[in-house]
Amino acid sequence: MNLGNYKIAIVIPAYSVQQDIEHVLGDLPDYIKYIIIVDDASPDSTADLVAARCKTDLRLHLIRHVQNQGVGGAMISGFQKALELGAQIIVKVDGDGQMDSAYIPNLITPLIQGKADYAKGNRFRDFVSLQKMPFIRRLGNLGLSFLTKAATGYWNIFDPTNGFFAIRAEVLQQLPLENIDKRYFFETSMLANLYLLNAFVLDVPIPARYGNEKSHLSIYRTLIEFPYKLLLTFLRRVLLKYYIYDFSILSLYLLTGFPLLLFGLIFGITKWIQYAQLGITAPTGTVMLPTLSLILGIQIMLSGIEIDMKNSPTQPITRSLEN
Repeated sequence: MNLGNYKIAIVIPAYSVQQDIEHVLGDLPDYIKYIIIVDDASPDSTADLVAARCKTDLRLHLIRHVQNQGVGGAMISGFQKALELGAQIIVKVDGDGQMDSAYIPNLITPLIQGKADYAKGNRFRDFVSLQKMPFIRRLGNLGLSFLTKAATGYWNIFDPTNGFFAIRAEVLQQLPLENIDKRYFFETSMLANLYLLNAFVLDVPIPARYGNEKSHLSIYRTLIEFPYKLLLTFLRRVLLKYYIYDFSILSLYLLTGFPLLLFGLIFGITKWIQYAQLGITAPTGTVMLPTLSLILGIQIMLSGIEIDMKNSPTQPITRSLEN
């Protein structure tokens, strides 16, 4: 396959990467048609270095943000420029050198062949590289992975916060970019909106490279901010998918299973406290009512989860670019 036959754009969100950006740009293969660097108001000389390189490499396009908008904000600017240039496939590559450009064909080939709409890296398939991942990143990604599966509906993927990805332009054009999170929730926000398009997401095993850079995955975001946003993402997905866009047996399961589960918990705890304070044994009926409600509610919810897992998109909505 001659990758030079396709209009492939690289979008690089750059913030304070003056030590790495030239090396990253130098590693990009010749078949890349457009290279879009979005300087997100870097306080260092990142933008100046890129501007100087633009004079010798006509593929480069520099976008400067006056105010810092976060990785999502930088990517949105890059997306818009890539679509304006007529790119067929857009690839995200970070400016800190963590992503090996040698793996770009692994991401874009399934998109060209029409086997996926969105391809993302998965660092957890390579045990050797996984051992090199800083512990806080490994712990954070493992903890967030399951929650992200439930929130986005993509139960078949792993390493959801991996920022090394490629997307077909036709799919990107359908995304409401104004609803994409502009900060560290960007990758998960992308997945949540892709799910509503029924886009097929493919996991591609790609080891990450780690140097001496500091992790931006804070304890606050991992324990407080991310779970809150994931909950909102989950509720939005369920409402739109199963009550606005469609109504199915899973919709009924949620309407019956969750109230039963909630009733069993509240009623059971209330009665347990009440009879414990009185120092007497609760009647059999009082014990059985919340118990049966909990058992039935759990069974219905588990059935609903099984159906939801099977509803993950399995077929791409785009066609092959090959002639």
